[in-house]
Amino acid sequence: MIKKMGYHWHLRQVMATRGMFQTSDLVPLLAERGVHLSREQVYRLVTQSPQRLSMDTLAALCDILGCGVQELIEVTVVEQVVRKAGTAGPIGASAAPRVQRATIRRPDLS
Repeated sequence: MIKKMGYHWHLRQVMATRGMFQTSDLVPLLAERGVHLSREQVYRLVTQSPQRLSMDTLAALCDILGCGVQELIEVTVVEQVVRKAGTAGPIGASAAPRVQRATIRRPDLS
């Protein structure tokens, strides 16, 4: 079994608890802290879980919202069973090889 890590991004919820309901409110606040993102980038940052996030942006968000990283990002462990390629059936059960009768064809030597 392989342990796969996941996360939940809570920026929208943290903003709402601080009375910030418009994503565009973050644009000037981030710019004051040296993080220059477009309105579209900030909208995606708020509404979707980011795959990559710079430490500068994360630090600026924590400063703006007065929170810690653990309030924005909730790390989760996803138990995932990974099968090896070519296996079928339940994990650990070895499938019997399929038996197929061979046919031998010889060229006609007449």
